[in-house]
Amino acid sequence: MTQDVNQQHPVSMYLKVWGWLFVLSFFSYMVDYMELQGLLRWSLILFFMVIKAGVILSVFMHVKWESLNLKLLLIIPTFAIVVFIALMAFEGDYTLMNRMLYYSTAD
Repeated sequence: MTQDVNQQHPVSMYLKVWGWLFVLSFFSYMVDYMELQGLLRWSLILFFMVIKAGVILSVFMHVKWESLNLKLLLIIPTFAIVVFIALMAFEGDYTLMNRMLYYSTAD
């Protein structure tokens, strides 16, 4: 007995994913169209960007069908990088605040 080892996904699944990506892109563009400003704007843009990247990674790069070990191998280092970037941003703000405080009172 021979089994067909080639697995094909239905085209409808890819069309649904493209539809979701279109909807998420629409909302991302609406953030600019509505002229949102400040932290809300950048939070929404980054949120939609991360969701779209996750959908693309999951379906089009076939991570959805991989084992949990490989998924964790991709997610954990990415999460660690985000945490380190956030820590550096907080430290940068702290350093800037101290410099401004020191140089403003040094006169």
